Amino acid sequence: MNATDIAAARTAAVAATVDRIRAIEAEQGVTRPALAAIRAELLALAAQEHLFPSSFFPPPPAGEKGSNRYLLQEDPGNRFALYLNALNPGNETKPHDHTTWAVVVAVEGQELNRVYDRTDDGSDPARCDLVAREEIMVEPGQGICLMPEDIHSIHTTGTAPTRHLHMYGLALEVLDDRRGYDMETGAVTGYNKAFMKPSIRV
Repeated sequence: MNATDIAAARTAAVAATVDRIRAIEAEQGVTRPALAAIRAELLALAAQEHLFPSSFFPPPPAGEKGSNRYLLQEDPGNRFALYLNALNPGNETKPHDHTTWAVVVAVEGQELNRVYDRTDDGSDPARCDLVAREEIMVEPGQGICLMPEDIHSIHTTGTAPTRHLHMYGLALEVLDDRRGYDMETGAVTGYNKAFMKPSIRV
């Protein structure tokens, strides 16, 4: 297929996938089983790697940190936002939450996710105690589901850039109450939403 045909096929596949995801949320609400069903839909989309070529969705220049975030779909009211994130190896984030549900799957590359539990009672909004609960490697065929209150950090491993699909109940750039968590000091701080704006709208 030429580039025009690939773009048309991608648009149709994304639209059909998001239609099914909307229906899952409408029928089941925001629950872990619902997110698992959404993950299955996104894994099927990500498996169509030819729709997301690295030539069209490149990461930043070699050696640069950060990501290129491509907005593939967003409903009115900033609902059901789907991005493709392209990152180089060596990126990582501090533990953070999303305040909306999130599902991440891989087209290419590996991203280690560490998921944490809070062991404090949450009475001090500026302090926390975290313990690592599990590690999940997001790679082709395996994704991660996160409820709004879940806390995770990401670490891109391996030698190849990543191209991952990130689906959120609400678009990242409108999430005002996200928090970052410092494992060493216990500090809880606002998690900057400005850098979460998509680099490119497809």
